[in-house]
Amino acid sequence: MRTPTSARPPMGWNSWDCYGTTVTEGEVLANARFMSAHLLEYGWDTIVVDIDWSDPTARSHGYNESAPLCMDEHGRLVPDPERFPSSAGGRGFAPLAAEIHALGLRFGIHTMRGIPRRALAADTPILGTDARASDVADPSNACEWNPDMVGLDHRHPAAQAYYDSTLAMYAQWGVDFIKADDMLWPYQAADVEAYARAIERSGRPIELSLSPGRDLSLAHLPHLREHATMWRICDDLWDRWEDVEANFARFARWAPHASAHGWPDGDMLPLGRIGLRAERGESRDDRLTPAERVCLLTLWIIARSPLMIGGDLPSSDPETIALFRNADVLAVLRDSSGGRELLREGDTVIWGADGPGGIRFAAVFNLAGVPREIVLDTRSLALPEGASAVTELWTGRTVRTETVEVQSDAARGVAPGSRALRLEVPAHGAALVRCEA
Repeated sequence: MRTPTSARPPMGWNSWDCYGTTVTEGEVLANARFMSAHLLEYGWDTIVVDIDWSDPTARSHGYNESAPLCMDEHGRLVPDPERFPSSAGGRGFAPLAAEIHALGLRFGIHTMRGIPRRALAADTPILGTDARASDVADPSNACEWNPDMVGLDHRHPAAQAYYDSTLAMYAQWGVDFIKADDMLWPYQAADVEAYARAIERSGRPIELSLSPGRDLSLAHLPHLREHATMWRICDDLWDRWEDVEANFARFARWAPHASAHGWPDGDMLPLGRIGLRAERGESRDDRLTPAERVCLLTLWIIARSPLMIGGDLPSSDPETIALFRNADVLAVLRDSSGGRELLREGDTVIWGADGPGGIRFAAVFNLAGVPREIVLDTRSLALPEGASAVTELWTGRTVRTETVEVQSDAARGVAPGSRALRLEVPAHGAALVRCEA
């Protein structure tokens, strides 16, 4: 069983939404310095270099066939020294990791399931064994969407040795977090187990994130908890309302199982300045409305999803950065438990969660394309009996409840003698409230 690592989900930044396959060392450091200066005190502490850091021909909007990936004599990928100059001379990511650690942050990288096609073509030796790449490669189990890798035949013991050798190298570099891709669609149980075993053998406490999450069944929960820190529950999420809305149903299934034993992950937050050289779209501020940004963050937070910012931090607008610095909202992610969907009817969705000392949290979502006044019985929000006021955490505003004396259209669905909470919720928006015991 994987040892629980933290009482709250991982929080950080990932290069994918803004830089795709092309991020450079300077851009990683610029985001790390911004995080350390402006976000670390709020819990944001991890910097992740996403896919294709070994490809000297990397480009926006896609992958390269037969890419000349940088690798060592044992078929292990190493950083492209043109984009990551500090890696020259066989130093790998160790200098970059050390600089990020010096900022008080953790360092993460993206990896792919399997072994590089280039290693198979060169038939490189597997470190610590008499086997070669051709002995362990399984071209019949190749990634469907990325041309760089082929699978491993885990019937051969040197397949585990290959993963062990890569994780030993990452541990030596000082890697704290790995986003291992092409693991969940289709569900690659043997690779998940072998990768987790390699992390354990590395001797370094590395958190393991599994992707991509398309069509992920809850039946895999025990296996995921045993081997991973977090796992995606959806395909790539972008700055479109339909992507956000689709995750309501997924989180309703998965959030009750979020705990220090593993975190269901709704994917990165495509907020701020994205698309600079990304896989999807041109350079832009994200296309979500201000209300949709609040809605996205509210759902991810009350569902206790990992939070990985996808926008370039130094060039994102101050209003977006302010969302990541709301201590009262982030306390829900850190301190709540039992987050669950309480109601979904039409365009209204209600979530509830428990807090310390009898505190209750509730989120009210308006999925309609127009603003709405939503009036709810406080008991439908699982708030304490007789709650006379709540605090809306995004605004800090106190909202008084009201006693309903007569059943009427003014508070439909609230019986006389009950207390009602009246909220103005914008189109595709949310309110996040806290009620003291």
